[in-house]
Order: sequence, then C-alpha cells, then structure tokens
Amino acid sequence: MDLDALKADLEKDFLEINSQEVLNILKVKYLGKKGHISELSKNIKNLSKKDRPEFGKTIGELRKLCEEKIFAAQEQIEVNSINESLEKERIDITLPGSYKSQGKLHPLTVTTLKITDFFSAQGYLIEDGPEIESAYYNFDALNIPLDHPARDMHDTFYLDNGDLLRTHTSPVQIRAIEKRGAPLKIICPGKVYRSDADKTHTPMFHQIEGLVISENVNFGHLKNEIMTFIDFLFGPDTKVRFRPSYFPFTEPSAEVDIMDKKTKQWLEIMGCGLVHPNVIDMAGLDPNQFSGFAFGMGIERMAKLLYEIEDMRSLFTNDIKFLSQ
Repeated sequence: MDLDALKADLEKDFLEINSQEVLNILKVKYLGKKGHISELSKNIKNLSKKDRPEFGKTIGELRKLCEEKIFAAQEQIEVNSINESLEKERIDITLPGSYKSQGKLHPLTVTTLKITDFFSAQGYLIEDGPEIESAYYNFDALNIPLDHPARDMHDTFYLDNGDLLRTHTSPVQIRAIEKRGAPLKIICPGKVYRSDADKTHTPMFHQIEGLVISENVNFGHLKNEIMTFIDFLFGPDTKVRFRPSYFPFTEPSAEVDIMDKKTKQWLEIMGCGLVHPNVIDMAGLDPNQFSGFAFGMGIERMAKLLYEIEDMRSLFTNDIKFLSQ
C-alpha cells in the first residue's frame, strides 16, 4: 500500500470517530497484528539496505501519528461522555423549588394556645383534670341541684357505674382548690361532653375556664380581666356587653356578648360571675374570708369567630382543604 495513501486514509478515518466502538475498530485496523501499519512494517526485510532506513523512518512517523490520533480521539470521547452526563443531570436553577407540604397546627390548637398564652402571661396556672368524672365534682360541689336539667340523660353521657363524661371543665377548679388552697389563679383547658349536635354544637367540644380565688375579689376585677382579654383577642374597638344570667356555681352571674363587626349583631362568647359562696365552702375554704370570680368559654366558639367559620362541625371533619386554608 502506498504510504501517502495510507496516511490520507488514516487522517480521514479519525475525522469520523463518534464513539468508543469506532475508535476500537480503528486501533485494530491500523495498529493490530494484521493492521495496515503492522503489515507494512513486515515489508522492511524485503527492501534493500539502502531503502530500509528511510522506509522505517516513515513507518515510525506514521505509527506515531496514528497513536497521537488515537490519544486525541480517546480524550474527545471522554469529554463528550462527561458533557452528555452533565447535560442529562443538569439542574435548571430558574425553575421554582419543589414544595414539600408540612404539617400545621389545627385551628382549635392555635386558638387554645393563643388563649392560654394570654392568661399565662397574666399569672394564671394551667390545670388539668380527668374527663371521666364523678357526679360530686361535676354537679354537687358546683352547687348544681339534683333537679337541674343538666343532670338529665339527654344532656349528659352517663357510664354504667354512675360516673359521667364531664360536661364542663369546672370540676378541675374544685380539684385545684382542694389541692392548692387559696389564693389561686388558674385556667382549665380541656375536652367536655354533652348530648347535643347541630350546626353550632357538637357532642364533644373544648372549653377553657378561669378561676381566681383570693380575698376581697369583686365583680370589677372580673370585668377588667374579661375586657382586657377581649381587647387582646378581638381588638380594642370591640363592643362588649354584660347581660345578667344564672349559673348555679356563680352569683351574681353574667353572659358576655361582643358585637359582630360585619352583621352588627350581638354574639355570646362566654359566661362568668362571682364564685358562689357554697362552692367555696364545698371546696374547703371559708367563704367569709375568700371570694373569687370564674369565667368559661367554648374554644370552638372562639375559633368560629376568629376564623369566620360558618359550620362548627367543619372543625372535626379532618378535611385537608378546609384545615389548610
């Protein structure tokens, strides 16, 4: 084979390399045992002594050129492979980041924390008590007479042994007085149960009750505490009214209303009053020495107002679309 023609073929072949497989074929074609360059090298013995050096030099240059071409092609193939991988794995930093949904607190939990944080800052201790309660702590110790309708089966969930699911968190107040004595300043958040279910009531709901027992406590102290709380929760421009009411465990008693800023209607938010002397006496304190006030509110009612919820039952449906709003 003519050396110049072989060199031309070699230059042409290495221009068309596009893969490792093609390069391997060319290595064999030119440098393999039966490759073109190897075959030409075998012909040196057939040349005259005069022509052998020049021919050998040309074959050497051709071999060196082929090796350089192979090395350059190998490098280019590796670079192309790396670039291809980078392109496949490339991250488009202009795209928005992926969003991972995180859990959040339930509206009732948020409302509870907001209320308890406020009263804790005012020096109230947080008390807890059993949800399965005796009739004594749920009714008797709270001055609720035997013929009171709250004791009826259609209002209260009774157990076979005579105990019941507490209908309010007020029993915690009695237990706290017995345990801590006076002076006392507590709030009692927790679940309560009543046989009632409609758009504005659920059989299980949450209450927060507050109790202050000390000497010379009067209705002015109660009103100031409630007004401060309403200013915090609903804003200082909220209109408030106290209406006379009746609760067996407070005397005098009142219900607290706020005016809806949109509808201009009064909305009841809590009951309150001065602790009845009989309750103080039943708890083991001297009603001639100690007096106090108490207040209680439904957390669902407060959440309903804060979040403008139409149907209170939505708080218990576990509807992700509703809860994530």
